Amino acid sequence: MFYFSSHVKALKYRLIAITWYKYFMGNIGKHTIIASPVKIKNPKTINIGNNVYIDSHAWLYGEKTGISKLNIDSGTQIGRFFHCVAYKNVEIQKNVLIAERVFISDCNHGYYDILSPILSQQIYHISNVVIGSDTWIGEGVSIIGASIGKHCVIGANAVVTSDIEDYCVAVGNPARIIKKYNKKTDAWEKINDS
Repeated sequence: MFYFSSHVKALKYRLIAITWYKYFMGNIGKHTIIASPVKIKNPKTINIGNNVYIDSHAWLYGEKTGISKLNIDSGTQIGRFFHCVAYKNVEIQKNVLIAERVFISDCNHGYYDILSPILSQQIYHISNVVIGSDTWIGEGVSIIGASIGKHCVIGANAVVTSDIEDYCVAVGNPARIIKKYNKKTDAWEKINDS
């Protein structure tokens, strides 16, 4: 009996959360689940497609600038402790797989004035971020002001600060491309370090 009642209670909270998200967020698609706890700042700037799953302890942050957009397209799966900051524009396209503890941001804190605490300095936009469809972002990756092409793999703990083209495997800090898909040979090929 306890097992059944705990499922009913969980379902009740999920229905309340879905209703809240649909009312307060920019858009949220069908069959989308956002596990709690979750922290959402400026929800009207956030749009989420159909069949998206965002695991617990996520922090979704859309800056209240009037132009900020955080778009997560349909079919995307996101692991626990995901942290995403959209100062102007972060777009995660369809069917992206994001592991745990991933950080994505299109901005950074100013630190240039040495007479002011960094905390009180302006946030500045670096570059819009696009994560291409069918991409896999490994655990602990940071993507800061850079875009990643479609069908890419970004290895665990990589720090991506420059764009990665379509069909690439990238690893390291800073992230570097180690493999590319060659359409002529229909194979993934290692990149020579020259």
